Amino acid sequence: MTVADAPLPPALAHSPAWHRLRSGLFGTPFNAAVTALTAAALAWLVPPLLRWTVLDATFSGTSADCAARAGACWAFVGAKFRFFLFAFYPPALHWRPALVILLLLALLAATATPRFWRRGLLPAWPAVIALCWLLMAGAFATPVPSNQWGGLPVTLLVWSVCFAVSLPLAVLLALARRSAMAGLRLLSVAYIELMRGIPMVAILYVAMLILPMALPEGQSMDKTLRAMIMVALFWTAYTAEVVRGGLQAIPPGQQEAAAALGLGYWRTMQLVVLPQALRVVIPGLVNLAIGFLLATSLLAVIGIFDLLNAAKASATDPNWLGFYDEAYLTVALVYFVFGYGGSRYSLWLERRLGGRTPK
Repeated sequence: MTVADAPLPPALAHSPAWHRLRSGLFGTPFNAAVTALTAAALAWLVPPLLRWTVLDATFSGTSADCAARAGACWAFVGAKFRFFLFAFYPPALHWRPALVILLLLALLAATATPRFWRRGLLPAWPAVIALCWLLMAGAFATPVPSNQWGGLPVTLLVWSVCFAVSLPLAVLLALARRSAMAGLRLLSVAYIELMRGIPMVAILYVAMLILPMALPEGQSMDKTLRAMIMVALFWTAYTAEVVRGGLQAIPPGQQEAAAALGLGYWRTMQLVVLPQALRVVIPGLVNLAIGFLLATSLLAVIGIFDLLNAAKASATDPNWLGFYDEAYLTVALVYFVFGYGGSRYSLWLERRLGGRTPK
């Protein structure tokens, strides 16, 4: 049971809503002081922000129209929105990355819906991802090199591929860390601690500088693919620790009872332990997925034009020079929609599955 779901004291549970609100805001001297400070901060911040974003803003026109006013230039966002989404992808072929966005969102929506949790969903992941890659690359038509990819399709593609790869690897790594085999346990601990002790930026530089030197002479690998491989290996370590927390929350009696019924180790993990453990760590996995989505913005340091880098580049257009605030706010809104939606989904799924630790 979460704090938000905890029952209220009897005195408050049967009182009017306005009385509970007043008690929360002014019920104690400390609450009253915090309420007053919050109201003062909002009175100081909201009026100028409202003037800049709405009252003095320019919603249509050119950069000259924006320069004549002191507010935000939302005309810039309208003019460069397609660049935000697709970056340098050829404009005549924008239907391809648009279709990639729809396919990935549909795949994520199906994966998030319990009634679609069937065996057929597993092969759908590699099939949809391969189709998205072919669409972005311009297979069977005009080829498009990966240095022209960018925007929201790249962000969603990297996020989906890396998290989908890291989750099954993390399950195996978490099981290895709890294994009775000392050598296997030591290797898993070394891998997890090494990856968690290295910044993601360093991992990206390894993908750009070190990984190409490890390939056989005369062979090369796409930059985006190299980044996906290294980022997936990096996030596997973090996901493994979340999964291990769920495994430790399952009482030993569950596994002992399965062994008494004649189930082997892998069948016990598959049918008894892992379903309960993954249900327990739903909040942790969703939180990690949201953090991973936000971390994809670091792809900009190796020259991959994800959503954030595309927005930053749009403000270097000589016709719309310098509107970085509007670009970053638009991208922040997109990230907020995904992050807030993920957090609400986590709460809904917890209630749907009843994510409580077995006794």
